[in-house]
Amino acid sequence: MKKLLLLGGSAQQVIAIETAKKLGCYTVLCDYLTDNPGQYHADRFYLVSTTDKEAVLDVAKKEKIDGILAYASDPAAPTSAYVAEKLGLPGNPYDSVEILCNKDRFRKFLAENGFCTPKAQGYIDIKSAMSDIENGFFKMPVIVKPVDSSGSKGVGKIENADEAAEKLEYAMSFSRAKRIIVEEFVEKYGYQIAGDGLSVEGKLVFRYFANDHFDPKCINPFVPISASFPYNMPSEIQNKIHNEIQRLLSLLKMKTCTYNFDMRIDRDLNVYLMEVAPRDGGNYIPDVIKYATGVDLVECSIKAAMGEQIDCSGFGSPSGFWSYYAVHSYDDGILKDILISDEGKKHIVENHIIKKAGDKISSFTGANTTLGCLLMRFDSMEQMLDMMDNSEKWIEVVLE
Repeated sequence: MKKLLLLGGSAQQVIAIETAKKLGCYTVLCDYLTDNPGQYHADRFYLVSTTDKEAVLDVAKKEKIDGILAYASDPAAPTSAYVAEKLGLPGNPYDSVEILCNKDRFRKFLAENGFCTPKAQGYIDIKSAMSDIENGFFKMPVIVKPVDSSGSKGVGKIENADEAAEKLEYAMSFSRAKRIIVEEFVEKYGYQIAGDGLSVEGKLVFRYFANDHFDPKCINPFVPISASFPYNMPSEIQNKIHNEIQRLLSLLKMKTCTYNFDMRIDRDLNVYLMEVAPRDGGNYIPDVIKYATGVDLVECSIKAAMGEQIDCSGFGSPSGFWSYYAVHSYDDGILKDILISDEGKKHIVENHIIKKAGDKISSFTGANTTLGCLLMRFDSMEQMLDMMDNSEKWIEVVLE
């Protein structure tokens, strides 16, 4: 039986462990959290941080693994590529994965290769960032982010120099590498674009784009609360986005890999690749895509990690209107109830709410503070967009 080492055992990552076992793999799991649910599904568990490259490499050697996968995890993706490269296992170039997973290197790469990208600069100290903001190096407003966090944690928008210090400090607090990036704000046309994709030997053979939805009432309004499929722009715009992604993958010499996208277009229909992460999307995006298209990206990611052939001939055409919705709170407190109207309930196809009455919960500042996800189906594009843009009409989180 071939062995697959999986990095990360959160509730949303359990599906990768279960799918790997269904495909006949012996599953080994690394996670630094003692209470991760994945350990109860994997064949063997190691209490090891997924960002500790050398420790994970030691586990990989000890277990004599045949493949390694960082499912739905940005922080662990470089570790996966590093171990694969060291052991000659299937994977993508380590340096390319590092570029995709570090926002300052990614922006620099895009600029050097003629992609549309905002003016940006990485910093290892807040004093230098403050100096550039105060001296007019950037056109305001700007966005500040940790270079290496996921789930929109630590992201802030700076309108003027007076509010810069606090938001720079906040972003830095979420960076493991203690690096931040400041970039000029890109005004989007229509919805921000989400979605996942798959390349086989460097060719983008599948992608399914979505509309990103945000809640301006959240403390961090830059965390998506939903991605709704399909993207509501014409095919010529989607093809233009596809071509830009393909150009990026070719330049980076990517191989067989799944991806999670965050992109924008402006009023001139210029494409901005905000993030192209070399891993499946979180918040059950692959599950939503499977409902809509029949394509199992979880299975594809496991086969890619194991060096197995992926048959794309059965990839069907999308149908229906689907989304995930991240249930979230505006405040810290003790959860009393989650009220969902009858109209909301009739659209839910899977309920992955992980918090229950009496649990201590946090305000929604990143993907790690969600109360769980709902997978939903709708009757039309209009209905879907309205319900995701106006979720207060059908769901309410009640605190004690």
